[in-house]
Amino acid sequence: MKKMYLGMSVLLFFFSALAYAHGPVRQKAEEEILIDAPAEKVWGIIKDYGDMSWHPGIKSVTNQDGNKKGAIRVLTLNDGGTITEELKKYDEAKMSYSYKITEMSTAKTITHAGAEEKVPVLPVDNYAATIEVEPQGDKSKVSWKAAYYRAYMNNNPPAEMNEEAANTAVTAVLKQGLANLKTLAEK
Repeated sequence: MKKMYLGMSVLLFFFSALAYAHGPVRQKAEEEILIDAPAEKVWGIIKDYGDMSWHPGIKSVTNQDGNKKGAIRVLTLNDGGTITEELKKYDEAKMSYSYKITEMSTAKTITHAGAEEKVPVLPVDNYAATIEVEPQGDKSKVSWKAAYYRAYMNNNPPAEMNEEAANTAVTAVLKQGLANLKTLAEK
């Protein structure tokens, strides 16, 4: 009987330890904007995977293979950081494309839990996103959806790489891009 209680106690300990010591949780961000311009005009501004001139946070882009699946683009940010992305899906008819971040430069290095940690320019890991333009009569609805993990994949993340930092940064990227897209399309 003592062995059974001991066994149950050990199991309870392990289950509670597992429940407490979980890693990062997949995060999602979605922003939408209604633009007073036809969908074809809005799509015309964003459809070139190698052109992010419509986003105010992007200084320049280099692109290999245009709008073909597997195309690689390197975004140079206004602060000099870089993000490399791969085109996963492109659908001209549906006015949408999906991409994934494959590499990022380091924004800064911090010391956390006694170790040097590189903070990426966007504090996320395993980031994938889709942008889509939908006609709404003579207007357009643009949706930009992203799914990602925080940058720090171990437990007890530093503030620079936790869920809040990731969500704040991604939401800012999406909102800034869509707001500027609206301004450009409504000219």
